[in-house]
Amino acid sequence: MSQLQLTRRRFLGVSAASASSLVLAGCEQFDFLGSRDNEVRNVLEMANTLTYKVQRGLIGDQVMAREYSASEIRQGQKPNGSTDPTTPEYKALVANDFADYRLKITGMVEQEVSFSLDELRNMPVRSQITRHDCVEGWSCIAKWTGTPLSGLLDQAKVRPEARFAVYHCFDNIQRSLSGDILYYESSDLVDAYHPQSILSYGLNDEALPIANGAPIRLRIERALGYKQPKFLHTVELVDDLSPFGKGKGGYWEDNGYDWYGGI
Repeated sequence: MSQLQLTRRRFLGVSAASASSLVLAGCEQFDFLGSRDNEVRNVLEMANTLTYKVQRGLIGDQVMAREYSASEIRQGQKPNGSTDPTTPEYKALVANDFADYRLKITGMVEQEVSFSLDELRNMPVRSQITRHDCVEGWSCIAKWTGTPLSGLLDQAKVRPEARFAVYHCFDNIQRSLSGDILYYESSDLVDAYHPQSILSYGLNDEALPIANGAPIRLRIERALGYKQPKFLHTVELVDDLSPFGKGKGGYWEDNGYDWYGGI
């Protein structure tokens, strides 16, 4: 009897590609994603919660995402989403070649800290060649270089009551009547402390380009692409996600995506 092997990564890649193509095509059957009170959406959210708990139980906290050889890098990392934020703060940093940039660790920590780009570059370095899987259905293998987020969290001394890390970005992904809507993301502390969760300032042995999130892009390698926030400026430790955005844990989650986004 033949055996069917279907990994969660493979399943999500196929299902996400199919679903996202239908949503982008404007299919009416996906209108429920925009309705918080829709029963179908509520069932899917319950399934997402179950998937998160099951995967945490099955694969453990420290299991690594697959890493590849340099020969498997076939193209440059595809930019997508916002590729050049226009907020005044970000434009000023670009004009000064990020000399005034500071990455901040705030919230539920014993000591709030901040680091310049040069300081981050002089911290312990990790390089990893991994596959970026986008919810739109495409993937790309690239080499990312940066410093593990865990080291910065250790310096700030995360308080025991913290449950999540919220990632604040310069990325003004959407404009509304009340002004810019800035991109944000979040993760649990398992992903924040994971060895492959790095604050990346390098891509394919070059400085991280603006189009790919300069000066710092967080890589959470066991998650889909929208969980890899670009143009990062602050990591805030919290015990509750409800005060941020629409309370779902990220810009795309506020618009119907799965919070966990694991692969």
